[in-house]
Amino acid sequence: MTTLKRGFFGWTWFVIWRFLLVLLLLLLALLVTLRFVPPPTSAFMLQSPYPVRQHWISIDQLPAHVALAMVASEDQRFPDHFGVDMVELRNAFERFDDGGGLRGASTITQQTAKNLLLWPGRSVVRKGLEAALALSLEVIWGKKRILEVYLNIAEFGQGIYGVEAASQHYFGKPASRLSVNEAARLAIMLPSPRNRHPQQLTPYLQQRVAWVERQMRQLGAGYLKPILD
Repeated sequence: MTTLKRGFFGWTWFVIWRFLLVLLLLLLALLVTLRFVPPPTSAFMLQSPYPVRQHWISIDQLPAHVALAMVASEDQRFPDHFGVDMVELRNAFERFDDGGGLRGASTITQQTAKNLLLWPGRSVVRKGLEAALALSLEVIWGKKRILEVYLNIAEFGQGIYGVEAASQHYFGKPASRLSVNEAARLAIMLPSPRNRHPQQLTPYLQQRVAWVERQMRQLGAGYLKPILD
């Protein structure tokens, strides 16, 4: 009986690790492919309750201040960390220990991984997968590709994904013609894109736009040049 039980568990474990290995290899193949091919969709787009509008644009066609606005607003240490910002992560846990919610600390790389392959929510499992995928993207894609995909799949409104679709929808022009102020207005939407509008700014959002523009000036026009060249 013991021999049969060992045989059953041994066969079960063999099937499980083979399945996980195949899954890992398929994921690796997908990430390598998406290093060169624009993602045709994303997990968040597939889960959207609204009709999806998205138009891919190469990061080389965008003014440098568009990417800078997103980095200034969302992840100013983006050029320096390796997918997970340990400084912000430590700060987030300190806020949690002080009674605050466990939020924040999500880098642009993590947001890209989440939007592309995962699901909404704040579970420990999803955050763990998000961090592991972020590290994989840093290795396989590099900073420029991560930022390019992020700019094309981030949500900017109900069913509006990517800066090109957002620029066309809100400003009636291609993203290649966005001004610094317009880029900052799009950037402040990212924490809550379905509840904000870049043309209908509350006093708080006006302050946020001014803050993003100030951060952009402090970082400098050439801040992202080393990773975009």
